[in-house]
Amino acid sequence: MMSFLKCTRSALGIWQIQSSWIKKRVWLETTAVLPHACSVCSSVRWKSTAANQEKEANYQFCNARWRQMVLGVITGTGAILAYGLYRKQEAEPKPETSVDSEAQQSYPVYTRQDVAKHKTMESGIWVTYKSDVYDITNFVELHPGGDKILLAAGGALEPFWSMYAVHKQEHVYQILEEYKVGELSPEAAQEACDVTDPYGKDPLRHPVLKVNSLKPFNAETPAEILTENYLTPNDLFFIRNHLPVPEVDPKKFSLEIKGEGLKSIQLSLRDLQTKFPKHTITATLQCAGNRRSDMNAVREVKGLNWGSAAIGNAKWTGVKLSDVLEYARLPANTDAKHVQFEGLDKDISGTPYGASIPIRKALAKDGDVLLAFEMNDEILSRDHGFPLRLVVPGVVGARNVKWLSKIIVSKEESKSHWQVNDYKGFSPSVDWNTVDFTTAPAIQELSIQSAITSPSKDERLSSDLDEITVKGYAWSGGGREVIRVDVSMDGGQTWHVADLSEMKQNEGQAWAWKLWELTVPMPKDEKSLEIISKAVDNQYNVQPDTVAPIWNLRGVLNNSWSRVNVTIK
Repeated sequence: MMSFLKCTRSALGIWQIQSSWIKKRVWLETTAVLPHACSVCSSVRWKSTAANQEKEANYQFCNARWRQMVLGVITGTGAILAYGLYRKQEAEPKPETSVDSEAQQSYPVYTRQDVAKHKTMESGIWVTYKSDVYDITNFVELHPGGDKILLAAGGALEPFWSMYAVHKQEHVYQILEEYKVGELSPEAAQEACDVTDPYGKDPLRHPVLKVNSLKPFNAETPAEILTENYLTPNDLFFIRNHLPVPEVDPKKFSLEIKGEGLKSIQLSLRDLQTKFPKHTITATLQCAGNRRSDMNAVREVKGLNWGSAAIGNAKWTGVKLSDVLEYARLPANTDAKHVQFEGLDKDISGTPYGASIPIRKALAKDGDVLLAFEMNDEILSRDHGFPLRLVVPGVVGARNVKWLSKIIVSKEESKSHWQVNDYKGFSPSVDWNTVDFTTAPAIQELSIQSAITSPSKDERLSSDLDEITVKGYAWSGGGREVIRVDVSMDGGQTWHVADLSEMKQNEGQAWAWKLWELTVPMPKDEKSLEIISKAVDNQYNVQPDTVAPIWNLRGVLNNSWSRVNVTIK
């Protein structure tokens, strides 16, 4: 008889698992997704310092004092594993085992040398965790990450699980236990395994940030202060990391450029700063999962539970990608269709974060794609891509690769997981049983968007107030300018036109958001208000009124009307 395990959904996108055969396919679910690998203990050596431990403790203490919230531990993109999981489903009959027989079961004892002999499918794939030995041979073909799991063969799981902390949950341990075949000898169990936290060298962050996950770090600006500044302060700008933040020596930094019709070249940071004209744009970046929490309220999705502040506006300074590609002698009649990018942030197997954009966007003179080294007139911070990052205005944040190290001109788009098997939209009818990521294009330009930042959801307002002021932001992808924001104070029955900020925009394209504000008399004899905002751009694109028709299993692309309910006391 199949046993059932009900897993509680975490803020990180862990889905409910209801049968033992699904359990077996998700116990290695990772944070930043799956082409990421386990590694044998001896192959990884991370430095552990008291300073790092103190830094982490101080951060958590400060954050607790600034904001009372539950902190996540892992990124929502790990939920994408469900795709591979469901594509490889197959029933596995399991013999019934009584509690008494399990309690009395004894296991053979092995040394680490014994385990190390089991590295192939022929000899069996064995791994260790703490003092126990597991034969996961039958699990390999079910692993959503493919054969990357083989990097752990014959060694310990701890290095992998230190990077992807989502494994450290009770249901994962129970699933792993089903593969137990032995125990380590006392001597082997006592051998030290250096698995220092790979996130231990991440930078300190501002304690006011609203954290969605710590490892990797993902956080948004508190919505109530997001629109206090046209340019989002660097320390308060939302952070979207998929992997540990790399430490980069700017003096040793080198950008590699290669691909179709190009002779491979290397450019130092100084080369970029001195050989090309500087260019500055003001542009808004938005995560594909911004406002995912509203989708979760309709039906549960997989991913970080972002509120309405996974978005920010900054002044970016760098050099144009089109100028750099021209310097690399990209032929004017190139057959290439895409430009791929890789970052210096890598998983434990050495696989970097990657993405690509269409070459027409990369080469467009008014496309303003930058290789940026400054943000709001300051050198990039580590969390925002120091020393060099890609800024693709008007395009989803996932394509704005940080810690940029490689540019590849190609006929094909990036094969990176985040390009091929994530950041795509689907019909509300598609679920994890039927999803096929090959059928949908990668998200590039984003749709018209607006959100209310003040008052906040469920805020209580005094009936003694003579008037109420509503604030928010509005933005549209692709350089389309926001021309109007409509605000309703009564759930959409009547509407008011908000005042838009008249900040200087970039010449040619509207890459930056507009802040908006509306002040109206306080409604009398009302106990509650449903406040709504909807924006319109210069192509007359307008936000859809509800979430349900645009709901999708990854919770991306939510641009429905922004709704805030307040109580009047």
